[in-house]
Amino acid sequence: MSEISEPYIIHYPWICALSDDAGEQVELIECFDCIGGAMWVKKHYARSPLVTRVRTTGSMNRFMLRTGETDLALEGSKFPAGISKVSVEGDEITVSYIGMGGGGVGATICRASAEGVIRSEYDESGGGKMAGSTIVLPRRSRVLIGVDDTDTPEQGATWTLVHNIAKTVADEQHRYLTHTIVQLFPVPFRTKNCVGVVAEFASSNPDDLARRFYELLKKYTLSKETGMAVFTGFSPDRLIEFGWQTKSGQVSPDDARSLAGDDLKIWINGRGITGAIAAIPFYTMFDEGLTLCGQI
Repeated sequence: MSEISEPYIIHYPWICALSDDAGEQVELIECFDCIGGAMWVKKHYARSPLVTRVRTTGSMNRFMLRTGETDLALEGSKFPAGISKVSVEGDEITVSYIGMGGGGVGATICRASAEGVIRSEYDESGGGKMAGSTIVLPRRSRVLIGVDDTDTPEQGATWTLVHNIAKTVADEQHRYLTHTIVQLFPVPFRTKNCVGVVAEFASSNPDDLARRFYELLKKYTLSKETGMAVFTGFSPDRLIEFGWQTKSGQVSPDDARSLAGDDLKIWINGRGITGAIAAIPFYTMFDEGLTLCGQI
């Protein structure tokens, strides 16, 4: 008969966190191994006053948090676990959890042992005990890399190339989070389907990530019209209006280029820069990204 070495522990594969420049907002991203436990957490943690939003993308729960500390009035079955403290100091983000019973197990050793945790403190948990933990994570930045026009009518596919490059450059400094395909207005010069792609990372060194991605894209693209743009920041909301414009009609590459700034850098400036920039604000907006205007 097979043995289970840790029958009452499910380790989170990894946890990471991003913050805005001011250190007032944090996105906590937890990769889960057990979907039942993850949905339980999503339901109950949303009640914490520090949680402003929670959503699931793939095998990740993503908590939008505000920094601060609060006492949680935990109650079995109704509010058995939550996040009690969030802080940003220098290059580190600290998150404290607390839970009752099985929720306490999840709030302690299950998270404290995750990849990405720099250090942790946690209580003994299990049975009917109340238990908590504090984990410290590297402070990372959101990096969104938009790409368009890498293929030809004879060969290639932008969505596959972007995914394979993203997997290749991912390492301890650069966590590859999501890949979103964005349907654009079908312009006459498209290869066939006319989509841009955005890859999302949590990075400790955005410049290094962009350079490594650029080098591989230059090496493997099949098109002379490739566009690559890199957004670094907590939210690309300022680009969403432009993104929707590219779904409604043909847009000039010069209009796309005019959006460049401190948070948005153009790395490859071919005609595909329009779709590259347009894809960026739709990161994790999978349904909206695939919408073709006129078919809503």
